[in-house]
Formats: sequence, structure tokens, C-alpha cells
Amino acid sequence: MLNRPAGDSSTTRIVNIQRGMSLGEVAESLQEQRLIANAQWFRVMGKLTRADRKIQPGEYELHAGLTPTEILSRLKEGKVYYHAVTIPEGYTVRQIAEILAKKDLVDQAKFLALTHDSNFIKSLNLTVQSLEGYLFPDTYFLTRLTPEEETIRIFVHRFWKAFSPAMQARAKGMDMSVQEVLTLASVVEKETGLSRERSMVAGVFHNRLAQNIPLQSDPTVIYAIEAFDGNIRKRDLSIDSPYNTYQVRGLPPGPIANPGEAAIHAALYPTPSDYVYFVSKNDGSHQFSVTLAEHNRAVEKYQKKLGKQAS
Repeated sequence: MLNRPAGDSSTTRIVNIQRGMSLGEVAESLQEQRLIANAQWFRVMGKLTRADRKIQPGEYELHAGLTPTEILSRLKEGKVYYHAVTIPEGYTVRQIAEILAKKDLVDQAKFLALTHDSNFIKSLNLTVQSLEGYLFPDTYFLTRLTPEEETIRIFVHRFWKAFSPAMQARAKGMDMSVQEVLTLASVVEKETGLSRERSMVAGVFHNRLAQNIPLQSDPTVIYAIEAFDGNIRKRDLSIDSPYNTYQVRGLPPGPIANPGEAAIHAALYPTPSDYVYFVSKNDGSHQFSVTLAEHNRAVEKYQKKLGKQAS
């Protein structure tokens, strides 16, 4: 019988059916990869069922244990292969573009351009300068034929699912816009990786904002440095940038990364305290202080002895 598998399920291939390929080209490709035994029969079967006009381009995960009819059915139905890609919390749009480009899922330059394209951003019902902050960190399943515009829409849609109506109501009650919440959340995300500290760090920044004290956050300064080499220097704290929160009071003009749900929650539900300072203890955690004298002692204890810059 011609309609029998060419082998077993252990022979699995990712097959790329390019746009414009003829049924004959598809059949030859499948035979070369030993997924079908007879390319001629596959072509005849495709012609008889008019499948030659219905094959969908894309990548397919196929194995030799499938019959030619089953393979043809998958190609007709467009059951394409989805690549899993995880966007970590706190990544910038540039880092996200790099991840996607390495998997050949987007054109990096086009993706980045779209995140700053005012007309495209308006099409997403957003009135912001950049989509920084709105590409929600999560694991996504994407195809290599998914347009960059659609990929971004998927990320932004996921953000709005996470930023629930309850969160939106909370932001409104705090007299904060979504952009302001995301901006603060992104700073919190970059300042600490400890779940138990996020709301405390957010509380410090809320206190500073309320008292009109500069946030003095290194990550915001780093965001403004185009070719950051991993070391922040004293001179960097004097750069002329709206993201330099050592020089400019209040929040920076927009998010400095794409925060996860926990950081967003922390920005909306900060831990009440009188803390207005914190410094790294060099073990991933921070020492929180109320007064400058307490903070200076903490800096002396945890930072100056190591010759490092305090947070």
C-alpha cells in the first residue's frame, strides 16, 4: 500500500515549507528527509485532493511514522511548529529583540523600529513614546512566519491580561497612570531580584517621590548610557539625561525595562514604612534606613570597605 508510513516516529524533522513552493517541491523535500517513501505518489494524492492549492507555508514538526495522508492533512491545516521563547523579567526591548533574532523569529532592526513607531504604537491604543515596559515577560510560542507587528501585539495583549482591571483601579486610586506604574515597576525590577524586597524597595521610592527626593537609582542612569560596559562610574551620575535620577527629581520619562507581574504589584502595593534609603549588602539583599546617618553607616559597612559604589 502506497499510503503507509516511511518509517517510525523516532525519525522526526522540522520541515520548512516556504511560501510559493510547488507540491512537487514539497514532495521532493519530504522524500529527501525520509518522511515519505514515494514523492510521486504524494504529488498524485495532493492533486487528486486539490491539496496543492491548500498547503500552508511554515515550519512543521513531522516524523516518518505518519502516513502521507496524515502529513498532507497537517500541511493543509497549517499545523505549524511553534518555537518556545522565554522573555525574562526586567529585559529591555533591545534585549528582547536580541533573543527573538537569535531564534530567527524577528528581524531585529524592524522589531526595534516598531517599538518606537508612533503610528504603530497608536494602533495598539497606547499614547506613549516607546513600548518599553509593555512587552510582558513570559514564555511565548511563536512561528518564524509570524510578522514582527503580530509578535509585538501578542506581547502587549499579554500585558493587558496581567494588568488586570483591579490593578488599573488601584493605579487610578493612587493617582498614577499606567505609564507611571510601569516606570516605577521597571526601576523596582532592576533594583532587586528578591521577591521579599520588591514591595519594600517600591515603598522607598514612593516615599522619595512624596518627599520630592531624587530617586538616585543606578539602573535608570545605566539605561541612559548607550554603550554601558557593566561598570557605573561617579562621572556617570552627572550625565545630562532625563533618566538620570541623581540629577532629575521624580520618575524618569518612561520604563527602563519590561517588569514582571510581581514588580508591578509591588509598585501598586508598596510596603508602608519610613525608609528613604537602601544600600546593597552584596549578597543580593539590601539594608534599609530611615535617616541619612543610618544610611551612611550602612554604606560604610557594606560598600566603602569593598571600594564599591552604593546603590
